[in-house]
Amino acid sequence: MGFKEASSTTIFCLLLLFCLGCRCLASELVATQAATLKVDASPQSARKIPETLFGIFFEEINHAGAGGIWAELVSNRGFEAGGPHTPSNIDPWSIIGDDSSVFVATDRTSCFSRNNVALRMEVLCDDCPTAGVGIYNPGFWGMNIEDGKAYNLVMYVKSPETTDLTVSLTSSDGLQNLASTTITVSGTSNWTKLEQKLVAKGTNRTSRLQITTNKKGVVWFDQVSLMPEDTYKGHGFRTELISMLLDLKPRFLRFPGGCFVEGDWLRNAFRWRESIGPWEERPGHFGDVWHYWTDDGLGYYEFLQLAEDLGAAPIWVFNNGVSHNDEVDTAAIAPFVKDVLDSLEFARGSADSTWGSVRAAMGHPEPFPVKYVAIGNEDCGKKFYRGNYIKFYNAIRQAYPDIQMISNCDGSSKPLDHPADLYDFHVYTDSKTLFNMKSTFDRTSRSGPKAFVSEYAVWRSDAGRGSLLASLAEAAFLTGLEKNSDIVQMASYAPLFVNDNDRTWNPDAIVFNSWQHYGTPSYWMQTLFRESSGAMLHPITISSSYSGSLAASAITWQDSENSFLRVKVVNFGSDAVSLTISTTGLQASVNALGSTTTVLTSWNVMDENSFSNPNKVAPVKSELSNAAEQMQVTLAPHSFSTFDLALAPSKLVAEM
Repeated sequence: MGFKEASSTTIFCLLLLFCLGCRCLASELVATQAATLKVDASPQSARKIPETLFGIFFEEINHAGAGGIWAELVSNRGFEAGGPHTPSNIDPWSIIGDDSSVFVATDRTSCFSRNNVALRMEVLCDDCPTAGVGIYNPGFWGMNIEDGKAYNLVMYVKSPETTDLTVSLTSSDGLQNLASTTITVSGTSNWTKLEQKLVAKGTNRTSRLQITTNKKGVVWFDQVSLMPEDTYKGHGFRTELISMLLDLKPRFLRFPGGCFVEGDWLRNAFRWRESIGPWEERPGHFGDVWHYWTDDGLGYYEFLQLAEDLGAAPIWVFNNGVSHNDEVDTAAIAPFVKDVLDSLEFARGSADSTWGSVRAAMGHPEPFPVKYVAIGNEDCGKKFYRGNYIKFYNAIRQAYPDIQMISNCDGSSKPLDHPADLYDFHVYTDSKTLFNMKSTFDRTSRSGPKAFVSEYAVWRSDAGRGSLLASLAEAAFLTGLEKNSDIVQMASYAPLFVNDNDRTWNPDAIVFNSWQHYGTPSYWMQTLFRESSGAMLHPITISSSYSGSLAASAITWQDSENSFLRVKVVNFGSDAVSLTISTTGLQASVNALGSTTTVLTSWNVMDENSFSNPNKVAPVKSELSNAAEQMQVTLAPHSFSTFDLALAPSKLVAEM
């Protein structure tokens, strides 16, 4: 290429870039909107937000508990997942060897009356392989075994002849041995409880537990458990997942569902009695709504313990005699009512009461402070719901006058036709609809029971697996709940967890597998509301032709040392916004030192987080150098921004 040709090309490119630059600049100028947000921070205009406003809802869905926050590594530890009939399915247990060397089947010889299925293993080989034959369990899509960590094995075994069992933690193909020990089983007709600590010498994210022997004969197994030693507070929960919950500062925990409470059929509904007591004796059950077995190691007691560990008020959702497909007639509901009263005595009764003594025997002599119960889940339209509801309501009110009862019927647009302290409100919809629902409770009567928005989320079309767009609409919705917190008592996102190997429901707040985890944009959005519960809410007004794409709220809150005015603003539109924030009525001066801004945004509204890029859409915090009672800020397109203005000591005090 000659010089003249190159020069012409260069000039052309420069002109083209100049034109494109002008076009972009012009486009940018046109796309920047102006708006004013006024905050009335005077004490007389402020209103306190309920201490309970934002919390969490846990449902056993997506393997959130079994194979999730509950740290048990063995799946189907009691061989009960095939049901009480034998022979039954023992999945995911498999044999090591072949059919000519080892044969396994279930029978009903267990020493536990409530879960009497056990596994019978017959070793057939006279000259078994050196490595032995036996059984293995891969856990929930592989066990995460980490170098140097300890794992506590408990299992029940019997054998008519003395035999040696080798218990190992290995890679999924059995070739990498991470930990191993040999246990001698004395020949006896009685079951023996064996306990062993295994310390890993190596890391493998998809490990398995295997039990092998070289000796011909028969061995029975039941209730084989492997728990990491380093669970949260020693209470059986995965520490890193509980840390994600603690970062939300939840004020309540609603549990254990959801549809999980109802069941497709009543026979498969969650039963609290069967989920308490020694873990070995719990029968477990098949959750037929979400289609997997739970051994109920994460039971009623453990949920109460989790709420206490999180510093959250427990909200017990119980079955009211209604499932998705069958119901108990109100005339026959009395045993269900008695069952719920017993559950409350278990939680709240003294250590010498009938059910309180069971709780005390499990290690918690002090009562749990259960002050909220939800009578059913999404059952308002069912034939016997209202009749059953009244029976539960009257019995609980008489026995526990302080307990707040939550109805499944929506009272946001018309009065309820039955007594309730709160009513349940669920919403799953597209982002545009939820954004516009920020004013839903503006029109709700202030004289009725308060709302519990126990399940909200952007769902389906523009939710993806947790998109930025979804989180922005949800943030706007929450600003509306803050502004209506005189009648909205509590709110929680749903679902909370999803195991990446069982994405039954999308999206979810926290995604995990056996060893990784990340928060979706909706999770990070919630962290920006964690100071709202118990804060002071201030009136705001927005002036702009673009205000239909904005949502905002303002609060004052305190940490252990300082006070802040926080202004939260959602820009749901595709234009940048030059926003003037003007504050009046402050009783303290704004201090630029310590003032910050936090922004949740990304290049594409459908951006998501992932294991490979867990912080692609996450809040970015920076100093707010121009913090003042009046200041100019820029809102990025499709963003959620918070502005925390540090408040200095009172002006009056400063002048004295």
